[in-house]
Amino acid sequence: MKIQSVITGTGNYIPSVIKKNSDFINHNFLNEDGSPFEQENEVIIEKFKAITGIEERRYATDDLTTSDLGYFASKNAIEDAGIDQEEIDYIIVAHNFGEVKANSIQSDMLPSIAARIKHKLGIKNPSCVAFDILFGCPGWVQGVIQAEAFIKSGMAKKCLVIGAETLSRVVDKFDRDSMIFSDGAGATIIEAKEEVEEGILSHAVRTDTVDECYYLYYGKSYNEADTSDTSYIKMLGRKIYEYGLFNVPAAMKVALDKSGVDISEVKKIFIHQANEKMDEAIVKRFYRLFKSKVPEHIMPMSIRELGNSSVATVPTLFDLVKRGEIENHEINKGDVFIFASVGAGMSINAIVYRY
Repeated sequence: MKIQSVITGTGNYIPSVIKKNSDFINHNFLNEDGSPFEQENEVIIEKFKAITGIEERRYATDDLTTSDLGYFASKNAIEDAGIDQEEIDYIIVAHNFGEVKANSIQSDMLPSIAARIKHKLGIKNPSCVAFDILFGCPGWVQGVIQAEAFIKSGMAKKCLVIGAETLSRVVDKFDRDSMIFSDGAGATIIEAKEEVEEGILSHAVRTDTVDECYYLYYGKSYNEADTSDTSYIKMLGRKIYEYGLFNVPAAMKVALDKSGVDISEVKKIFIHQANEKMDEAIVKRFYRLFKSKVPEHIMPMSIRELGNSSVATVPTLFDLVKRGEIENHEINKGDVFIFASVGAGMSINAIVYRY
């Protein structure tokens, strides 16, 4: 009997606080050595927009935490799937920084974010197992791959996979890279279905740590006056760009080759919303591997309005397209698309899915 892992429900939570590029105009951006930039902030922000595509991003209100965002997205996904939440076998939550309260840099992961979300949902079933995964920005995609493993092994029939993050609370305001990050959550119900054509067709995953392990890391503020032991998210942008450009297309090709689907059948690529120029270059290089041109409207984008919310970007983007909220993009029955992401570790993953 053929069992497929099928996405039956999706949901997202987009925070209400809009932070525009213009809101950074009076920030005191510093170089890594603490020296000021030679350019004015207007120039820094304009260059930032040209490279990343980001015009604004969303921040959570002070009264909300990562588990709250994940809970809201989960409620939407459960309602969309039309299931009894007591039948969920696994709750898998991808995040990177745990529960960070407003105006605090301390991370709280006791209990796990997944346990907190199960608590907020009010799920009483003790056989519903809740756990977190730390896998950088590809965390939600990896959670889906784990759900697929549980379903194919017969250990689960219904899984809730969530990506949630409040990155705005772990950034160094003196670092211009702080403008990239945002908050948000996306959630998906994945169910076991018998003898159907839709569902996960294949996947590919890799982790590179010899030279690449610390391309994203925790580091001190660029403000030398800050003598505290507080650490913030830091990244080697150029290194990450080069790593992603070289390795993500290859991983996507591995997944597509394993699926047996021809490149011409791919209708959408839902790629991690990290950097608009990088994503465009990755997709272009992916098609080059097949000696094909990039089709029009193949890659929906949300980064201009939502920024980079890490693990939340791919499920949120998918939900928005599914609901018809991204202009010039839609998905139809039978469409094949690819989920792909790259992030801290460094890790890459890709899933080929038939809708």
